[in-house]
Parts: sequence; C-alpha cells; structure tokens
Amino acid sequence: MTFKPAHLLVVLFAAAALPAFAQNLAVVNGKAIPSSRADLMISQMAAQGNGQPDSPQLRAMVKEELINREVLIQQAEKQGLGNSADVKAQIDIARQSILIRALVADYVKKNPVSDADIKAEYDKFKASAGDKEYHARHILVENEADAKTIITKLKAGAKFEDLAKQSKDPGSAANGGDLGWATPVSFVKPFSDALIALKPGQYTETPIKTQFGYHVIQLEESRPAKIPAMAEVKPQITEALQQKKLQAYQQELRAKAKIQ
Repeated sequence: MTFKPAHLLVVLFAAAALPAFAQNLAVVNGKAIPSSRADLMISQMAAQGNGQPDSPQLRAMVKEELINREVLIQQAEKQGLGNSADVKAQIDIARQSILIRALVADYVKKNPVSDADIKAEYDKFKASAGDKEYHARHILVENEADAKTIITKLKAGAKFEDLAKQSKDPGSAANGGDLGWATPVSFVKPFSDALIALKPGQYTETPIKTQFGYHVIQLEESRPAKIPAMAEVKPQITEALQQKKLQAYQQELRAKAKIQ
C-alpha cells in the first residue's frame, strides 16, 4: 500500500495534533478547556472532604461544570464585565487569597511541627491542667452587691440551683449554674483559684471578681483528672503549634516591611 504525499501529510498532521486534543477537556467557541483544570478541581474537592472518589461519573460532572463556567465567562467577557472596577477589585482579592494559601502551604511544608515540639507542648498542657478536675456551679452577676445578696440567701438556706436562674451566664443559668467537669486551666485565674480552695459542697462566701463580672462559686465534687493520651490530642496540638509558627512568620515579615 502506498500513500500519496498529500494523504501522508494529512495523516502526519492528525497524529501530531492528537496530544494537543488529549490535553483538552473540551473546546468552547474555539477556546480550549485544559484537562488539567478538571484534575485541579477534583483534587480540590477531595481536599475539602466531599467524599466523592475520582471516577468517570465524577469527571463527567466536572466536565459539564467547567463547560458551563466557560460559557458564562465568555459571555461576561463579551459584555465587558471584566473591565468593571468592582470586578477587578474582587479578582484581585481572590488572587491575594490564593497566593496567601499557597504561601501558607509552602511554609508549613518547609517548617513542619516536630514530634519533640508536640511532646513538649503536651507535657506543658499536662502540668497546667493539674491532677484534678472539678464539677462546679456558679452564679454570675454584674455587681458585687448582687453577689453578696446571693451569698446571704445561700446562708439563709436558699438552694444554689434556684438562685442560679438569675445568673448572667446564659450557658449555665438554665441548668442551675452547672458548669460540668473541667480542669482549673479551663477557667480564668481568679475563678480557678477560688474553685480549688473549696471543699465539696462549699461555696465562696465572698464574691469572686473576673473580667466577666462577679461570681458566686459552688464546688459539687472533684476527682482525679482524666488527661487524654498524647495520641488523642496530637492533631489539635499540631494545629495549634502550626498556627503559632505562622503567626510568628507573619509578624517577622511585617517587622521587615516598610509600611507608610
């Protein structure tokens, strides 16, 4: 079998064009949508935890979405909306967000939190949490006089749970002031200092002042603290240390920047 030169030329051009077409998901009004855009969208969906595994069905849905977007974008450009100052400002903000996310990801990758750092933070947490946890109630009021009135009523035999209904703490007022079980580190220092000085069944006989107002605190009971194992809290500790590193990095960059 022999090929005529013109026929051979057509075949060669078609073969050369195959890779280019394979790299495109679709072509809309002459503008190509690269397959890499679908790959990126699918990877972003996976990172966001949408739960859909990569599959032909998912890729078909993504293809339709990208085609629809391209049709709409072309129409928006045709109408000159891309030249709007407001649209340009929004695009600039989106660009900044994308670049910042990329910078953060790059920094976290190059500056990982070490296991030694995690253990040190966990040990610090254990030391600050103490060896006991407390089941407490409290009544929060705005001024010292109201707190003293509550203490007087308690001494006269009133029930703590009943008086707690007037508490300014919406989270516990309806539950008789019940704060559940917690370690002292969960509370602000004046509160925790007063709490650990109480014996089960006792309440503070003088108002406890914090930045939230005045408290009357009652200790229900205490027990040995149940400190979670390091493996249980490792993800939270890692995240907290990463955020601390990122904050320090941002402050370092800002300190070096010339701001007028």
